[in-house]
Amino acid sequence: MGTIRRMGSAADLAKTAGMSRSSFGETLGQTPLEYLTRWRMILAADRLAQGRTTLAMVAPTIGYESESAFAAAFKRVLGQSPRQFVKAIT
Repeated sequence: MGTIRRMGSAADLAKTAGMSRSSFGETLGQTPLEYLTRWRMILAADRLAQGRTTLAMVAPTIGYESESAFAAAFKRVLGQSPRQFVKAIT
């Protein structure tokens, strides 16, 4: 399980996509930061779905130093806690 390379600012993500932050938001319907956070949570969900891993193991691989901050972001973005997600798929 690899670690996500730290990305720069939201402006850097938009620049990588070849557009301004406002154009990024207009085109994708979400800010660069919202997009990046959702992408990270989808990767985390995939890793949790594969099993044999814990929140403490997944959180740092997607850029979270705190398990509680990761769990809060996961719930905010995906609508359920990581534990609820794992329970629902097992």
